[in-house]
Amino acid sequence: MTTIGQPLDRVDGGVKTTGAAKFAAEHFYPGLTHAVLVHATISRGRITALHTDEASAVPGVVAVLTHINAPPLKPAPKPGMFNFSGTFSGSSVNYLQSDEVHWEGQPIAVVVAETSAAAREAAALVRAEYTVSKAVVDFAGSEEDARPQPNNAFLPRGAKRGDAEAALATAQVALDLRYTTPPQNHNALELHATTATWDGDRLTVHDASQTIDWFRTHLALRFGVPMTNVRVLAPFVGGAFGGKSAIWPGTILAALAARAVNRPVRLVLSREAVYRTVGGRTPSIQRVAVGADRDGKLTSLIHTSVTRTGRIGGPPEQVTSPSQHLYASENILARHDIVQLDLLSNTFMRAPGEAIGTFALESAIDELACELGMDPIELRMCNDTAVDPIDGKKKFSHRRLRELYALGAERFGWHERNPEPRSRRDGRWLVGTGVATAYHPAMMMPVNVTVRLLADGSVLVRCAFHEMGMGAATAQAQITADALGVPFDTVRVEYGDTELPMGPAAAGSVQTASVAASVVQACEELKQTLKSMARKTGGGNNEEILRRAKVPHVEAVVGSETRLGRIGGRVRFLPNFLRESQRWIKAASGAHFCEVRVDAETGETRVSRWVGVFDIGRVINAKTAASQLRGGIVMGLGLAMAEETLVDPRTGRIMNPSLAEYHVPVHADIPPIDVSFLDDPDPIAPLGILGAGEVGITGVGAAVANAVHHATGKRVRDLPITLDKLL
Repeated sequence: MTTIGQPLDRVDGGVKTTGAAKFAAEHFYPGLTHAVLVHATISRGRITALHTDEASAVPGVVAVLTHINAPPLKPAPKPGMFNFSGTFSGSSVNYLQSDEVHWEGQPIAVVVAETSAAAREAAALVRAEYTVSKAVVDFAGSEEDARPQPNNAFLPRGAKRGDAEAALATAQVALDLRYTTPPQNHNALELHATTATWDGDRLTVHDASQTIDWFRTHLALRFGVPMTNVRVLAPFVGGAFGGKSAIWPGTILAALAARAVNRPVRLVLSREAVYRTVGGRTPSIQRVAVGADRDGKLTSLIHTSVTRTGRIGGPPEQVTSPSQHLYASENILARHDIVQLDLLSNTFMRAPGEAIGTFALESAIDELACELGMDPIELRMCNDTAVDPIDGKKKFSHRRLRELYALGAERFGWHERNPEPRSRRDGRWLVGTGVATAYHPAMMMPVNVTVRLLADGSVLVRCAFHEMGMGAATAQAQITADALGVPFDTVRVEYGDTELPMGPAAAGSVQTASVAASVVQACEELKQTLKSMARKTGGGNNEEILRRAKVPHVEAVVGSETRLGRIGGRVRFLPNFLRESQRWIKAASGAHFCEVRVDAETGETRVSRWVGVFDIGRVINAKTAASQLRGGIVMGLGLAMAEETLVDPRTGRIMNPSLAEYHVPVHADIPPIDVSFLDDPDPIAPLGILGAGEVGITGVGAAVANAVHHATGKRVRDLPITLDKLL
């Protein structure tokens, strides 16, 4: 291999930096109109009257759509084993089909106008009257109503080994701790946007989506047209982080409005509308209880969580997953409970479950180290395991935590650390350091691809995967170049269009490995075809073989695009997935090292230095992989120190739906971040790839909290770590 691993520039860099790349809201059609949503102002109830005359009278208004005059829309499909379009439905609500209100912010009308200014002006004039029903919107106040999370094959409600409660009660050293994390919202640079147009019963949608194949299936079901009549395009997406996985009201209502007015419609959500119609991360209440002997060996580990879903939907989160895999103990209890509230559905947000679960687990491990007087790295290594801690048998396909901590400690200078809290000061700043483990499972999805070798020596790879800024097309071009033994610059990749072979969701850190598996298979089939042709034509290089065979190109196809072929592919994939998961634990991992400075008088906290060392399997592109991991750490710093969605516990209204009041890290908040990786291929993963998208954020919250404790002696167990909690 000569291309894989190289820090090559992204192939889409030129069109993005010059402005030539078109995003969802930048596509023009003749007769294009603009749409704006009108939102409910109650959390639960019914609309008794909608006053739209003033809005309709605004010059340029084409239509005001409500539940009274909107075209029919089929209900959202229910989630199923093979129905991912139902699993990734933003909610179960059938928008503009009834007078019922399910959450504060639910769209109750859509204004369509000739200009976006006219649509906004008219939307502000729509007035609604309601009968209000009792709503439950206070998460903290609903903790006692939590019930066990429904079980399924992909997100189990928990795990158990031995009797953890009894072992905790008899442990030589025991801690029983409570941690909380707040709700959080995505803030991708590109707002959620849809441009939709109908041609008879054929729908074309340009959308800021990270799951275009499931979008297509979902839209076809909702509008009652064949799946082949729907085309979704998203070649460029300006950030997503999970928020653009599910199908939210804006996408559905843009297509509904386009059908109603029989003209193309562009709908761009305002930042506030994103908060009110696009779900975010669930809050959590977590219990972590640890018992150990005096030498630090864990005898009990309990990790339970309470999270929320909306009454109208939302996925559960694998909050305790890290506690089921990171540390050996004869007694482990992991449990997920949920409460249902009258709020917008929660959804996937970068490293769902693990991002907030590692905060609690890795903080508790640090607290135990302090209680025992042990170095926190030594305590972790004392309890490292080579097999599944739950069943004691299943092996890790790849586990290099000892190497990660050894390398990270050397790069960071950990051994110079005085373990005593408040032992280091620089003027008015209290200086502290902390560590935490990063962990994220590695998964796969079925993918269809075609790889075509042309007579001029160029190669075309076609697959409906996604490019959201992580360099996906560049990575697949590198993989193809090495698999076929051709120069990198001869490979062209087409993506982001449902007219292409079925790609995976850009979610769960699965995309690179999933696409790579099919690309490598296609390349191997292509090479076999070329060998067969060479025997008949007398050999030569690729171009000579095709020229002598008098064919313009040869192509290898993996997967079928027929409906039965797609179902068959998933049916074949699932047993292999389940069989592999019963034999191996596959995961990316890492070690975070953090230095913070805390103003002794004001509590102002600054992260001043960061070292992250990761095992993500084989690194396809050193530049883009480091960028992804660095971006995950930055997002983790937001989780740790700034981000919090403020929900009024009386009304369910989000009180800070803007970047002026919801704080995310800016350049001045971020220190130099030293990122490195082992680049050690996983032996059972395609090309040894484990995934880099999400592991970077896991453990960050705990590393910061642990460093803050070391600096100040104060332990913050409730995120975010704001100065009021340190005074």
